[in-house]
Amino acid sequence: MKLSIGHLYPELLNLYGDRGNIACMKKRCEWRGIEAQVTEFSLSDPVDFSKLDIVLLGGGSDREQQIVCTRLQSIREDMKAYVEDGGSVIAVCGGYQLLGHYYETGDGKMEGLSLVDLYTVQDSPRLISNIVLKNSSIFPYEIVGFENHGGRTFIGENKPFGEVVYGSGNNGKDGKEGILYKNVVGTYLHGPLLPKNPHVCDYLLSNALERKYGKGELSALDDTQEIEANRYIRDRFVK
Repeated sequence: MKLSIGHLYPELLNLYGDRGNIACMKKRCEWRGIEAQVTEFSLSDPVDFSKLDIVLLGGGSDREQQIVCTRLQSIREDMKAYVEDGGSVIAVCGGYQLLGHYYETGDGKMEGLSLVDLYTVQDSPRLISNIVLKNSSIFPYEIVGFENHGGRTFIGENKPFGEVVYGSGNNGKDGKEGILYKNVVGTYLHGPLLPKNPHVCDYLLSNALERKYGKGELSALDDTQEIEANRYIRDRFVK
């Protein structure tokens, strides 16, 4: 089996070590004998979503997001078709904001991809904290990470990535963090996210394999150390 992972615009959207998410997916595939091919796309590269199984859209500053936003509009319909067909996406921070209709800042409104029904407005102070989430209906363990964002994201009736146990989440008010839409995960969690949360990494891999091969079951790995690290962070902030 083989999975093709596309990393969109890492020269601009790699603010908090998002390449670590790519490394984690690649390694967990390798341990299972699954070939993982990673392709990095620059702004000038064409993107053929029909050849991709997982897409990473990372985080960047508002200036870098604006540059990327202009480029994303040209591939918007292709990416929307990919998402609606069950393509897997992990979108972090700025990438998460760009999934929605817009991001309104003090300098104006940045148009998003409108792939998911959400929007973001800038506010202060920045929400900076370690964060712990729970989504027991999908994930066997809590989800841990670090958030640092000035945007306040509102997801309406969409499903959140998790409920906030510690930290601020999407907007610091509704107790929700991120979004789950089809096989899209949008989140503010940096860290990078996946090495601290192997269960989330496997969720993405399993969904991609199910779509491609009709079989998403993954062989078990010894995640003792990874889960111990996850629980250490959880226990440090959740009493």
